Amino acid sequence: MSKHTISVTVNGQELTQEVEARMLLVHLIREDLNLTGTHIGCDTTSCGACTVIMDGRTVKSCTVFAVQANGSQLETIEGVAENGQLHPLQEGFWEKHGLQCGYCTPGMIMSAKQLLAKNPDPTEQEIREGISGNLCRCTGYNKIVEAIQYAAEKMSTENMEAVA
Repeated sequence: MSKHTISVTVNGQELTQEVEARMLLVHLIREDLNLTGTHIGCDTTSCGACTVIMDGRTVKSCTVFAVQANGSQLETIEGVAENGQLHPLQEGFWEKHGLQCGYCTPGMIMSAKQLLAKNPDPTEQEIREGISGNLCRCTGYNKIVEAIQYAAEKMSTENMEAVA
């Protein structure tokens, strides 16, 4: 097998890793880096359970080769909380009951995080479009949308307090 050395920054930590050319990013994240919050669902980009943020945009890591991430900044669900404090999205999913089985939750949160970075005050329709690449078989999405609205409002309030 052909091996390649790649360098990536994952959740702020710089790493150099030797990978096979055919290794998928999701397998690098889960198996080599032991960051198992990123889930494997369908292997076809249909479900979004494997969504991570790569260089500021969401990608489904089941269809990205690890070598394609060389030189990239990656953020997984493990990097969302800061200093032991839940991110407003994580808090929103807890407070608004935006999860049931939880399998889709990491991918949903990563998609919502990228959405709120681009649009801090999305409409309900924009939220639904922003998470449209992520499937949930349990909730019917209403509570997930409420959780993202909660986070957007909390982040807006925190930003206004920081400016004041």
